[in-house]
Amino acid sequence: MKSFQEIKDKFKDLEKKLIDPRIISDMSQLTKISKEHANLKKTHDLILKLEKIETNIKDNLEIVNSENNQELKKMANEELEQLELEKNEVGEKLNEELFPADPNDKKNVIIEIRAGAGGDEGALFTAELFRMYAKFAENMGWKNQILSSNAIGIGGYKEIIFSIEGEGVYGNLKYEAGTHRVQRVPETEKQGRVHTSTSTVVVLPEAEEVDIKIDPSEIRIDTFCSSGPGGQSVNTTYSAIRVTHIPTNTVVSCQDEKSQHQNKEKALQILRSRLLAKAEEEKALKESAERKSQVGGGDRSDKIRTYNFSQSRITDHRINKSWHNIDEIMDGQIEEIIKELKKIQKEQS
Repeated sequence: MKSFQEIKDKFKDLEKKLIDPRIISDMSQLTKISKEHANLKKTHDLILKLEKIETNIKDNLEIVNSENNQELKKMANEELEQLELEKNEVGEKLNEELFPADPNDKKNVIIEIRAGAGGDEGALFTAELFRMYAKFAENMGWKNQILSSNAIGIGGYKEIIFSIEGEGVYGNLKYEAGTHRVQRVPETEKQGRVHTSTSTVVVLPEAEEVDIKIDPSEIRIDTFCSSGPGGQSVNTTYSAIRVTHIPTNTVVSCQDEKSQHQNKEKALQILRSRLLAKAEEEKALKESAERKSQVGGGDRSDKIRTYNFSQSRITDHRINKSWHNIDEIMDGQIEEIIKELKKIQKEQS
């Protein structure tokens, strides 16, 4: 493990590089340095905070041990109690940064949402889940980008794949993986009957080129015309891309961008993340079981969470807990749910 001073020196060096004209002019280098800087910033800031607290503790101890004024001693002792609490809190956060339980927790994510049971209603719910995660990302100051989508004419998605970039994204959103069930009366239901539909959510830690090397000879790239809802052609150029990883028969299609190059880059981004997840599964049976639970079958009985709109209730079945503010949660306010899931996982580990 690096010492605190080594981490501070490294951060200082990265800050110098970020204003170096040679690096600024090289986009790939600048992107790499910027990511490294962002990944280290929280750890660096926590070290500075801890060191400041320790300095304040030392100053207050000197007052307690040398000051004759009893009032000052009392104030110093009270402040010491508060400083010790802060020191423990910052120390725990720093340990989490230095020794993460899951090395992928700091990574960005690629989320794949697919309509399961329920036909059009499942596709509409898929769109609502995407909006929920997009709003959550906005609330957290993260950036999201659609990589691939298969829309239907009434505003839903049979499938949507998107990335979210920011600090500690996977460590928060990995708990969303699984089958989400919705119970409500669809707008098209004339007799007022409650329908049950599902969407499956897969959360993949984003793999960079350093994580997964793809041999160009092992992929096949096909081009085709982009299509809109219902299969209609939306342009006459072959801008859509289908990438097949031959050894694993993993297929990724992208058509949302107007150029072949952009669609190819997005397809390779998704492919790397899928291959990274596959490689990790093969490493350990535990990880394999987790991946299977993420994908699920999309059946109504295979669920991690139920969204009951008529009762304004969301229930997470893994921790058997419900929330009664469905409108706020669907508007991206899922912090409380994630907090509870983290707490239970920590207690069980």
